[in-house]
Amino acid sequence: MQAAKQTHVRYLILLMLFVVTTINYADRATIAIAGSSLQKSLGIDAVTLGFVFSAFGWAYVAGQIPGGWLLDRFGSKKVYALSIFTWSLFTVLQGFVGDFGVSTAVVALFMLRFLVGLAEAPSFPGNARIVAAWFPTAERGTASAVFNSAQYFATVLFAPLMGWIVFTFGWQHVFMIMGGIGIVFSLVWLNVIHSPRQHPMINQAELEHIASNGGMVDMDDKPKGKREGPKWDYVRQLLTNRMMLGVYLGQYCINGITYFFLTWFPVYLVQERGMTILKAGFVASLPAICGFIGGVLGGIISDWLLRRGHSLTFSRKAPIIGGLLLSTTIVACNYVDIEWMVVGFMALAFFGKGVGALGWAVVSDTSPKQIAGLSGGLFNMFGNIASITTPIVIGYIISTTGSFKWALVFVGANALVAVISYLVIVGQIKRVELTEPPSKGSRKPVDQLSPAKI
Repeated sequence: MQAAKQTHVRYLILLMLFVVTTINYADRATIAIAGSSLQKSLGIDAVTLGFVFSAFGWAYVAGQIPGGWLLDRFGSKKVYALSIFTWSLFTVLQGFVGDFGVSTAVVALFMLRFLVGLAEAPSFPGNARIVAAWFPTAERGTASAVFNSAQYFATVLFAPLMGWIVFTFGWQHVFMIMGGIGIVFSLVWLNVIHSPRQHPMINQAELEHIASNGGMVDMDDKPKGKREGPKWDYVRQLLTNRMMLGVYLGQYCINGITYFFLTWFPVYLVQERGMTILKAGFVASLPAICGFIGGVLGGIISDWLLRRGHSLTFSRKAPIIGGLLLSTTIVACNYVDIEWMVVGFMALAFFGKGVGALGWAVVSDTSPKQIAGLSGGLFNMFGNIASITTPIVIGYIISTTGSFKWALVFVGANALVAVISYLVIVGQIKRVELTEPPSKGSRKPVDQLSPAKI
């Protein structure tokens, strides 16, 4: 009887995804927490700071397709471990740019942020691949929401700490400390992460439970020499699929909200609301707590609806649309002056954004198993174009108007466009069925997973 009892190794895997994503977002946010002090130290204006903020996004977007291909070619474990180590190393190096002259320091900072973005490119497609392999369909929404909610937890845990480090020791040290944490964790990752069939702690009961309920347990278990890169005609098929294009647009808009909080939000608190850097670090964690709660709740609600017999389409769309409508309350900050009300509306908006941030669950539900990594990379590439445009657009808005008011309107508009995309463009959510490229003969389906089975 004991031998037949199901293990729960997949929850250990989910914990690892949560921790690595927390570190991932903390390293992204270092520049935001240090931004105001760094701006004064280097003597740069808002537009220049906006471009520095965007450096991560240029490389992160460019690296999505290569990163997804590497995941499909070499598997999640090794590629992800190398990703963690390299982005952490480049984070550490950012702490030394102050040793150069202003012009050189700005260029060096831009390049290092660019390299961090390039190194982090496989991270979220890797998360989606691992969740697709380790979790049944009815648990996938919650699992995806948990790792995605780590972006808020990173702010909750590290924003006060990073604010204190900047206030006490200077902005340079925040990069060195956060990067060092990531380097250590890359070694832990190599020892804990395995594919389902290869994990030493899993038993047959759990493996069968995952495999029989939609988990793609054999995704990384290809024989040596048999790993093939994805056929590029598959990419064309994804890019001409209306459902996927709607999902891509929705994620772009959702990430527009995310990158306001990751880049300009602490600066908003300091420059528009007159807070100290130390206070801004603590205050920035309050909306993030609400975002974390909303993020986990969105996944739980979605999977609960699925278990209650609702369609996959309704179960995923309902939290997304409801949450994003709630996030438009960020605009209300323009009409209040009381500090706690500003923080309250920001918290409400971030809570709604958290509930609606189920894009990665949708990707796990829709990606063909032949190119699960590349499919996640395409999704993340389109979504993270916002990491380039949002910091720059907001920088120009602030420079032109002298305030953040229209910047908040811009953020709220992103939420509305995402709602329209899911209501009008996406349609039914189902796994994409790919066909063989013409060069292989007749065009026949290669992914026979029916919508009813997912």
